[in-house]
Amino acid sequence: MGMRVGGLATGMDIDGIVKDLMKAERIPLDKLEQDKTRIEWQRDAFRDVNSMLLELDNMMLDMKLSRTYNTKSATSSNQAVTATAAATASAGSYNIAVKSLATSAINATEGTLSDLLGVDKLNPFTPLSEQLGEKLGGEFPKTIAFKTYHNNREGEVHTIDITDEDTLNSVLTKITNLKDAGVRAFYDVQADRVIMERTSAGKFNSNGPEIDFNVSLEEVMDAKGITDENEISFMGNFFGDIFGLKSDPVTDSDGNVIRYGNEKGGTDAVFEYNGIELTSKTNTTTLNGITFTFNDVTERTYVNISNDTDATFNKIKEFVEKYNEIVEKINGKVTETYYRDYPPLTSEQMEEMSDREIELWEEKARSGLLRRDPILTNALSQMRQAWTGRVTTDSSFTHFSQIGIKTTTNYMDGGKLELDEDKLKAALQEDPDAVYRLFSNNATGSERGIINRLEDAVDKTTERINHQAGRSTHQPHQYALGRRLKGMDERIEAFQRRLKQTEDRYWRQFSAMESAIQRMNEQSNYLFSQFNQQW
Repeated sequence: MGMRVGGLATGMDIDGIVKDLMKAERIPLDKLEQDKTRIEWQRDAFRDVNSMLLELDNMMLDMKLSRTYNTKSATSSNQAVTATAAATASAGSYNIAVKSLATSAINATEGTLSDLLGVDKLNPFTPLSEQLGEKLGGEFPKTIAFKTYHNNREGEVHTIDITDEDTLNSVLTKITNLKDAGVRAFYDVQADRVIMERTSAGKFNSNGPEIDFNVSLEEVMDAKGITDENEISFMGNFFGDIFGLKSDPVTDSDGNVIRYGNEKGGTDAVFEYNGIELTSKTNTTTLNGITFTFNDVTERTYVNISNDTDATFNKIKEFVEKYNEIVEKINGKVTETYYRDYPPLTSEQMEEMSDREIELWEEKARSGLLRRDPILTNALSQMRQAWTGRVTTDSSFTHFSQIGIKTTTNYMDGGKLELDEDKLKAALQEDPDAVYRLFSNNATGSERGIINRLEDAVDKTTERINHQAGRSTHQPHQYALGRRLKGMDERIEAFQRRLKQTEDRYWRQFSAMESAIQRMNEQSNYLFSQFNQQW
């Protein structure tokens, strides 16, 4: 770019003149940029429709499932046993008696730590090595171990290392944090006791038969090579000497086993299901699609399972409302008024307008972007047809009008649905399986269910929109509008180069004019000075 001379000789506002000239030159570029903006808005409007259709598609997944139409409700005669029922549960009455609840194994210090260790009061935050000294025995670090059972004969051994910096709380935290140990340990300051318990209820130690208090200790220990029936077995002397937690067999005066250490062993829940005694590791168990929760011991609780037509009705009603909402929005886009006199604003125009003026202008400029769009008008037609066709099945319902659903009489609604709630509830009560097959039947031709047909229409529309407007992750060359935008970007870039060349040309012309007039002024001044000298 050469030097620009701006009106020094002529006194003209060359800069202003060039700007005015360039405004005229930019008119085709402004139109091109406005067209580009409108296409971008159109692309985004298509993607908004796809987002709405995705919401409907997600709801259709539920509408195709049998459990949606066969929801079961469970009622209990008392709160000792509560229940929930899956769609596969058989309707009827179930008699439950709970003899005992599942409990977790727990062990606690025998007596208090202060008495056991001979200290005034153990501080859980001071290193044990400072408080107990030689009572800990041996050098640091030292390893302690214990065993837990998870339905296996041998059990699993868990170890932790203790350093001379470890406190009572840090040791118990290490035990609790052991992966797969299934225990938690803590110190009760008020009771001055260490408590260690299983995190899961139930009896897991399967090393041998239940304790028979009439059998001698030697006979129990020899049976199948068992050592104990504890859920938590301590190895070495640390747990017993320092924490007062014991797992060794305790016998009476006759040598009979009366318990194992201080542990109160875990127990399985024992219950009767329609007269048959069963057990469960937890207080929750699932039988025949029914999940029973045992809250207390009870001699008899009746659980009734029945079809929950209200839940199914609400699902269908919610789907119909969402469908109508989407149809209304799509219909609104294809019938929206197009304001030809309101193109997108240029940056220069926005600078001259207030925020409110810009908002009102763009509201009309964005209107009618998808007016009479063939993709959307075809989508509305296909979605309407999905509902109106008959479904050939051997069940009692073959048309959606038979279950209280029909399209509105106003054609301008775009195929919105009306719901006769009483008729739909009656159909669900009469034959929920027939309603299910009417809605969802993954077959071809006339046997295809309403939701399956609707899904086909939505998938085709989504595919066509993706071809036209792409997804947010697509590159411009992957969809039609993107390729148009890419071509417009190239045209805009080329036009901007031409504008630059035009502006430079104007400045060269005006600069040449300024230079010529400057030389003329100099010559005129020279001649004028010569005339003055002669006079």
